[in-house]
Amino acid sequence: MIKHLTLSNTKFGRSKALKMLINFDEISIGGNAKLKIYGTLKCSSGKRMNIENRVFFKNETEAILAGFRPCGHCMRDKYLLWKSLN
Repeated sequence: MIKHLTLSNTKFGRSKALKMLINFDEISIGGNAKLKIYGTLKCSSGKRMNIENRVFFKNETEAILAGFRPCGHCMRDKYLLWKSLN
């Protein structure tokens, strides 16, 4: 798990560091650390969250192992499955 605030903001800047990690397949899932929810990087709900709560994962398995649940907005089917099991 990578916290958004820990991304370097000196040499490249946070947005460029984030783009580099995405391009090198180090990040493919975003999450909200406070709510323990993960979703796609393009999710409109995820884009509105506070930067202090934003975290990133290499893959979905990493997010699940960290105790996060699927987003009900961008991952509706997986969220409904998760909800039926919990």
